Amino acid sequence: MSDHQPSQENPNAEAASYSGDTIFALSSAPGRAGVSVLRLSGPMSGEALKALTGRKLPTPRLASLRAIRDGQGDVIDKPLILWFPAPKSFTGEDCAEIHVHGSVAILEAVAGRLTELGLRQARPGEFTRRAVEHGKMDLTEAEGLADLIDARTEGQRVQALSNMGGALREIYEGWQGLILDGLAQIEGEIDFADEEDVPDALSHAAYPYLTAAYDSMAEALSAAGRGRAVRDGLQVAIIGVPNAGKSTLLNALIGRDVAITSPQAGTTRDIVEAQAIIAGLPVTFSDTAGLRDSEDAIEAEGVRRARARADDAHLVIHVVRESQAPALDADIIFRNTEGDGASSEPSTASTIVGNALSGAGVSALLDLLEQLILERYAGLENAALTRIRHVECISSALLAVDVARQKLGSDPELASEDLRNALKNIEELAGRSDMEQVFDRIFSSFCIGK
Repeated sequence: MSDHQPSQENPNAEAASYSGDTIFALSSAPGRAGVSVLRLSGPMSGEALKALTGRKLPTPRLASLRAIRDGQGDVIDKPLILWFPAPKSFTGEDCAEIHVHGSVAILEAVAGRLTELGLRQARPGEFTRRAVEHGKMDLTEAEGLADLIDARTEGQRVQALSNMGGALREIYEGWQGLILDGLAQIEGEIDFADEEDVPDALSHAAYPYLTAAYDSMAEALSAAGRGRAVRDGLQVAIIGVPNAGKSTLLNALIGRDVAITSPQAGTTRDIVEAQAIIAGLPVTFSDTAGLRDSEDAIEAEGVRRARARADDAHLVIHVVRESQAPALDADIIFRNTEGDGASSEPSTASTIVGNALSGAGVSALLDLLEQLILERYAGLENAALTRIRHVECISSALLAVDVARQKLGSDPELASEDLRNALKNIEELAGRSDMEQVFDRIFSSFCIGK
């Protein structure tokens, strides 16, 4: 890269010669702020900095206070500038950061100047995508970064940070190693079948490696639903017959009136949702239509949706009247008493006796919910298959490994091909195969500055 410095009098002198795919974007939150950060990445980053400042590039990775100027040489701002030459940068390309004062006028002026110099606005997730393409991180680590930015609770933060740090990568690299060890045993029999010093049943030595890989992948898949629950949040359905007190209980759990309550049966016809954080995880409570047979088409549809929500929920609270016997499977029974909530019936491990209107028993219900969430979902914040894409890749790899195990004795050549398919699926998990459309789908959900 040239060290030629554009003159102070004509800082735009080199602009016409600038070419290449260099991007820029606001990486901090938009709007008025004390400091806003503009990020640059690509082969023109260094030349753009020199044109902005009229000086040579600063010492790499050392903040430097410099004036930046527009095309007429007038000062736009005096920001901190950091220079990250390739490959020691976030994207693996030449990168820079410009820490300007966070006014809209300054940001628009700097963006306009960068556009004049031949840079273009980054697309959503383009910085992180370039980091993946240059081998600075794999796709699971990039997804962990996106999840970290979106994290709303402590559990989500811990899980995202784990995956961003490469914990899932370490797991799938272990699977790759076991499959490759098994493949080596099979190839030994295929390639050296006529050699006297190669055992006849060498391919059977692959079985322990493949079984270890199979068991580990199966275990990861069994926890995938819980891992996704940490990432996406838990669904808790509140079900029961009309007028059991479901809407009143939802309001009591949330601490405000989010659902309409009425003595008239069938008030709730659609699902009413409200969010809370319990045991460090986001929880969505769903108040549902009262379960009963109805000739009213709208109410009948509400009942259908209620049953579907209960089937899909992570936890179900069945609200029953004081004299009613529970008639549905549920994780928690809330026996809604009349009057002030006093009752001779004690609460049990899965039944809370209380009164939704007065609030009696609601605290105990929340404590029980927290206990169940901790029992079922705590400890899964570490590396996990947290996305449908993860599950699809490893499910395919698991099937291929299982088929290969069955073919070891009869068709080692076919078993070898199955294992190559398993490795291909793991490569797809890592983002190392030809998956342009997958990249487009994943990175389109990132914020612009990432």
